[in-house]
Amino acid sequence: MSHARFGSLLAREVVDVRHDLEGMDRGFWAVVADFEGRVTAVRFADVDRDASPATPAPWAPLDRRWHSTLDHAAYLAGVREVRRRVAEGEVYQVNLCRVLSHRLDEAADLDGLAVLLAEGNPAPHAARVHVPEAGLDVVSASPEAFLVRDGGRLESRPIKGTAPVLREMLAKDYAENVMIVDLVRNDLQQVCRPGSVRVDHLCAPEEHPGLVHLVSTVSGELLPGTTWPDVFAATFPPGSVSGAPKSSALRAITDLERGPRGPYCGAVGWVDADHDRAELAVGIRTFWAEHDDDGARWLRFGTGAGITWGSDAQGEWEETELKAVRLIGLASGRVQP
Repeated sequence: MSHARFGSLLAREVVDVRHDLEGMDRGFWAVVADFEGRVTAVRFADVDRDASPATPAPWAPLDRRWHSTLDHAAYLAGVREVRRRVAEGEVYQVNLCRVLSHRLDEAADLDGLAVLLAEGNPAPHAARVHVPEAGLDVVSASPEAFLVRDGGRLESRPIKGTAPVLREMLAKDYAENVMIVDLVRNDLQQVCRPGSVRVDHLCAPEEHPGLVHLVSTVSGELLPGTTWPDVFAATFPPGSVSGAPKSSALRAITDLERGPRGPYCGAVGWVDADHDRAELAVGIRTFWAEHDDDGARWLRFGTGAGITWGSDAQGEWEETELKAVRLIGLASGRVQP
């Protein structure tokens, strides 16, 4: 049965599916936006805001044969190319990512994976969106808020800087966070009242299972009449997973990454138009199932790192491994909840 779960919020009974953000002026919507810009918005009629935890479901551990769009050598070469572009003045920072894939049995139910992640990797923006008629089969353990709306207030909490423990965070990580905060400020200023955009928190450490992040908070007051298409035009894709300047970073991503990111680094969350509230997470720490052109079913998972002039190629590869190890371990049975 089609459903969307965000923490204790459970939505059922699909009444509309759209592939744009127009018309989201009433009702409750689950939203999944691919990094490349394709949006799927699903309106639900039945919304339980205090639902019981998900019923445990079976999940057969995967056999660990994962494939990466960029192998070790290709990723290191990509880091070197980004550093060359930085030296040439083309870009300041690029989030370079790779997508891991594993063959998936047709009978495998990602509800089981969602329960496993909720136990073994609890996340503030956990999501499960299963809407077969819309082509959505997504499980997210995202720690990062892309856009949070409460009435006229819009907030973004970009993450830049990742380490096993806070004392191992590098000066580069703090500088990268500040750079992306500036980008997010500029994005929000396009749709917020002049003078209302502010940095509420800068480089605050936030612990998650197996690692720690630097998280900043940027907020502003929306201009009257601002629509969701307006907000996405100004802010998407998220700056923390693209780079700065965003246009130059996106060109580098197109040149260096092998294949689309899909929901990874896009947006996953909900919009409650009746109450002017929304919570859209950046689609990181996210699995999704899809079929390839030959009809085979695959489980995908993305991981990446922010590349600057100060980057060490091997260190950045290891950061992508750090971000993936716990969640891939849970899905593969190597890590117990």
